[in-house]
Formats: sequence, C-alpha cells, structure tokens
Amino acid sequence: MAIKAKKSPKIAKKISKTKESKEYNQRPMFKNYFDNILQTSKSYLKKEFSESEYKDLLSKLQKYKHKKPKEYVNSFNKEYSDLVKKRHQKEYKESDKKFNNFIKSNSSNIKVIWGDCLGALKKMDSESIHCMVTSPPYYNAREYSQWENINDYLDDMRTIIRESYRVLDNNRVWVFNVGDIFDNPRTKTKSVWGKQRIPLGAYFMSIFESEGFTFIDDFIWDKGEVQSQRQKNAGKPYPFYQYPLNCYEHILIFHKHRLDPIRYPCPVCGSLKVNGNTQSEVGLQSWECKNLKCSERSASNRGKRFSAKTNITQSLQRRVSNNEISKDMVNKWRRDIIKFSPVIKINSKGVNTLGHTAPFPEDIPEMAVRNFSYEGEKILDPFAGSFTSAIVAAKLKRVGVGVELGKKSFRKAILKNISNNNDLFSNKLVSEEYDLSKLKSRNLQK
Repeated sequence: MAIKAKKSPKIAKKISKTKESKEYNQRPMFKNYFDNILQTSKSYLKKEFSESEYKDLLSKLQKYKHKKPKEYVNSFNKEYSDLVKKRHQKEYKESDKKFNNFIKSNSSNIKVIWGDCLGALKKMDSESIHCMVTSPPYYNAREYSQWENINDYLDDMRTIIRESYRVLDNNRVWVFNVGDIFDNPRTKTKSVWGKQRIPLGAYFMSIFESEGFTFIDDFIWDKGEVQSQRQKNAGKPYPFYQYPLNCYEHILIFHKHRLDPIRYPCPVCGSLKVNGNTQSEVGLQSWECKNLKCSERSASNRGKRFSAKTNITQSLQRRVSNNEISKDMVNKWRRDIIKFSPVIKINSKGVNTLGHTAPFPEDIPEMAVRNFSYEGEKILDPFAGSFTSAIVAAKLKRVGVGVELGKKSFRKAILKNISNNNDLFSNKLVSEEYDLSKLKSRNLQK
C-alpha cells in the first residue's frame, strides 16, 4: 500500500496561501456594482498588476462600497489612476521623500523653495505637478542671470525643460512667457557691434518640442506704446535706418503627452474591457469601450471613445462652479494678441516697490491657473522671482510652488509681497519655506 507523503509545514503553508489568494481573487468583494466592474476587468488587472497591488486597489475601493453606480465608476477611475501613477513614480529613484512631503503637505498653500531650480526639479516626484507657469531669466538681461554666450544659456534652459517634462503630470500644460531680445550672442565676437536681435521665442519652441512637449499656442502680449526714442535714428529718415522697438512678448503654451500604453477605465461604465482606438494627439493614446453592457453606445453600437486626457477634462466631478472660467476671462484671452500693461515696479520716488528687478504680471499666471488646472492642484513656477505665480495660485485655491535662487537678495521682499497680498477678500495665504541647501522646512504663517 502506498504511503501518502506528509507535506512539510513550509509547503503546506504555501499551498494554503495560494488557495487563500485564489479565493480572494474569485469571491464577490462588494455585492454591488463594483463586482460587475471587477468581473469585466479582472483578467486585465491580474495581468497588469501584482497580487499585492491588486489587493491594495480592492482595499482602497472598500470605502466607496455604499456609493451609487456612477460614483463607483468615478471612484474606481480615481483609485486606478492613482495606482498607475504611483507605479510610474517608483521608476524614478532620485526624488527626496522629505522634500516631496513638504510639497504635499496641507499646512500651507504657498511653498517657498530656496535654491537652484534644476536641483529642486531633480528632487521632485515624477508627474507630481499639475501645471507650470513661468518667465525664465533672460539671457544676460540682469546681473544675476549672466552666461558666457547664448549657447550656454540655451543649454542650461534645455536641461531644466528636460527635467520639467518628468515632473509635470501627464497630459498637462506649461505656460511659458518669454520675449525676444536685442543683445550680443557672443558666439562670434564680444564687441559692441556684435549685438543683434535674438529670437528667444523661436529657440524655446524648438527646445520644448525636441524635449517631448507639444507646441499648442503662441499668445502675443502687446505691452503697449514704446516709451523710448531709441532706433528712430533722428535726422536720418532714409531706407535702412529705421528699426522698431520690441513692445511684445510671447506666451507659449505647451502640452505634455507621454505615450502611456496602459489601459484606462471607461469613464461611463468603469470597465477595463477596452481596445486601443488611435492616437488622438501625438503621444496620446485613446481607447474604445468594448463592454456591451455599458450604457453609452453609438447608433452603430460603438462604445465610448476616450483617453486619459479626456478622463481629466470631461470629468463631471470637476465641472463645478469653483472651476468655472468667467465670461470676462474667456473673452479677454479669446484673441491670440492680448494687451495689458507690464508691472510698474518703480514708484514716483524712484523706489522699487516689489523688491525684485523682474516682476511678473498677474494676468499670465491667472490665465494659466484658471485655464489649465483645478482647485486643490499644484502650480509650479521654477523661476519664481517675486512669487506672483504662487500668490495667484493660492488665491485661486490651488497650491503655489515657487523656486527662487536669490534668497539672500530677495527673501525679505518676497515674504513682504506674500504678506501684502493676504487680504480679506482672497483665499488666506499661508507660506512655508524649504531651503534646499539646509534640507529643512519652517512654517511662516502670514
């Protein structure tokens, strides 16, 4: 008679765990609409995610189990997307946990970061910023922004833009304000006769696109009538003597679309039973729902077509009054040539009231924040200057994150500017500092 071998405790434990895992994946979890979602999506979930990730997803979904079907779908989309992002963020190993906790903290709505912006970007989690808006330091225009030549300047800007592509959330927007300048590129000579028109706008368009961004729009900011008599060449009203003065700047709009092959749930039924449809934009994968029980199907029985981007832009949960853009704002930015006055920083007594040599008009960050973000999201200005972008973001109930190199020169003026903008009619501004050189944060309740 054959003797049945006795299983070792280790093998028996492994079999028991496997059986438990199998039962866990098969039994109904919620006894509601979630079971339907998971049933139609299970094969893909098990293929795409580890068992621990899958269990973590189910655990997080438990808190939504009493919601109505449409709310289940929205909850599933949110938790699924968060899981996908978390996994993507783990691929980058250089981020600093303490620094990112400072940015994520709810203790303040203005994050003042002192240090080099490239160093700050390299410490940030991937795809953790929802919108970027800035005006970079212009080539050799200020004493604190000097380069040997235009090529060195553009190389530095390219490195920063490349890192920002990783940090900006997928399918989001960077608003970049820059003006063309008249200066010496110093590539051929350093003599005064080497000065020429330098088309920074064109150079930056090329850099952004070569680093993966998609160029969308170029607003021309008309800064008004010129206040100088330069270049009129008075007394020589003849051909080749007359040249215009620069009275405009570019406001460039770029999208980030990192091609993501992972499936996203149908926004109508929540199912992952979807097929790749096409790329609706370069780098943007779209999908078509193949769940025959989905409530939205075309006359030809085609399923809902969507993308990770449309799941953001068409979310009914975000189409609330707090995110609505006023008619005045829509009309103001309806034309791609827009006129508003630059910031006047010098008062009648010759005093710089803002304490910074290159203040930023509120019009640009207001447009960026209102048009390309939702309440509660993080807005980053890597060249924060007087912190106008962060202040505007906080007033509009976002979190304003700014990086500034000149702590020694501008700290007092920046904190004063934040304090002066904290009025009774705006969202309360609470600022917090983080010095990258000292690796510590300090609360600055204002």
